[in-house]
Amino acid sequence: MKMLILALVLKLRDFVQDPMFLSSLPLRHRQFLQKIATAAIVLSLTGCSFGSFTGEAKTPQIELPEITIPTTITSPSLPEGIDNQELLEESWAVYREEFIQEDGRVIDYEAQDRSISEGQAYAMLRAVLMGDERTFVLTLDWAEKNLQRLDADGKRIDNLWAWKWGKKEDGQWEPIDFNFASDADIDAATALIWAYRRWNKSEYLDLALIKLKDIWQYSTVMVGSNGKVKEDDSKGLLNWGTRYLLPGPVEAFVPSSSTIHLNPSYFAPYAFRLFAQVDSNHDWLSLVKSSYEVLQKSTQASTVGLPSDWIALETKTGKLKSLPPDSPIKSVYSFDAYRVWWRIAWDAAWFDAPEAQRYLSTATKHLQQQWDTSSFIPARINLQGQATVEYDATSQYAMLYPALRLIKPDIAEQMLQQKILPQYNQGVWDDKSAYYTQNLAWLGIMPFSVVTPELLEPKIDAETRGNGDTET
Repeated sequence: MKMLILALVLKLRDFVQDPMFLSSLPLRHRQFLQKIATAAIVLSLTGCSFGSFTGEAKTPQIELPEITIPTTITSPSLPEGIDNQELLEESWAVYREEFIQEDGRVIDYEAQDRSISEGQAYAMLRAVLMGDERTFVLTLDWAEKNLQRLDADGKRIDNLWAWKWGKKEDGQWEPIDFNFASDADIDAATALIWAYRRWNKSEYLDLALIKLKDIWQYSTVMVGSNGKVKEDDSKGLLNWGTRYLLPGPVEAFVPSSSTIHLNPSYFAPYAFRLFAQVDSNHDWLSLVKSSYEVLQKSTQASTVGLPSDWIALETKTGKLKSLPPDSPIKSVYSFDAYRVWWRIAWDAAWFDAPEAQRYLSTATKHLQQQWDTSSFIPARINLQGQATVEYDATSQYAMLYPALRLIKPDIAEQMLQQKILPQYNQGVWDDKSAYYTQNLAWLGIMPFSVVTPELLEPKIDAETRGNGDTET
């Protein structure tokens, strides 16, 4: 029955994308069919999947750079004397042993031992910062070989990663959902740029540029002043409107011509600034601007100014609003939204971004009040500022930590000593199955200085290569 439903959904999707078929229908019927098809795709991205779908190949088959797996096993380390150095090094060693297979697959034990693109990208980020090139390449290599998005003929659709891989009903281990999640591809591209700069291997930059082209093409849209949405990047449109980062495919996150669904925790301004350094063919700084615009408008949806896991943008008015209660993706401050603090703190610390500083100072006020009152912040809070659960979360405190280090260092230290470090024991935060917490805790308490100027600044030999050719 599931396969029958999937087949029907896919056939419906084909019809919905056929302009001849659509033009033959009344407007209300076209809108109804488009909503059904969009809902099916969104469900697949949020874990309520009918199954996965494959599309037609969108980009020419290109020759990817050859990346060799280092044979030498090193002892990764961080700069001497940084805060929590021993803890962070031990945590990485334990994570590498417990969560990463010998072939580079990162395992999510809390979800049927599946692997997801996010996990591979987090491992790459941590590995390059630890100076662990072998693990970096292994996790990259596994993802490149196993998370390819393929069409019905087995050809790559693009150079992004299928977001979910695991055991299917027939017992085979392979991609379960061929949709992509843009945060993972952004983190992977960031790690590749850092790897190029750290180990001086051009193949890492070559692969990053290939991925950046597809992130831009398939995971961003432009909204004009008239509220219309354009997916393409045709000449003459650069100043046509505002470009936004989508969480995944257009089919899933642009449900209508007047609405876009966004995930603020995917916004990575520091990464977009890095991308602008190496890729001159795309206006990555425009995503910096739109990311902060969305975050700063969050008060339209939250009376206490909190970011939301998911939010809807009305393209005609520019207003943000909560998603309907029956939506499979929710407008609530929770485990996704925590990552906003970490990503914006990195932009403030490394690029001295005033908009980052302003946002952190205002958007964290409600959480600061919660802490001042009870030294406790609930793990889930609705957009009216009311707790909807009675427990807290180590991952939230860890993600808040870098933000508060910049604006309220006394509260940051209190959280570190009372909520983050007490949950750490012999390399593990909380429990050994908590893959998500291990990554967010490590990235959150990592000192800003671990990312050195050599990783943040273009190499002297003019590395900007937008079209693949080095520009001088």
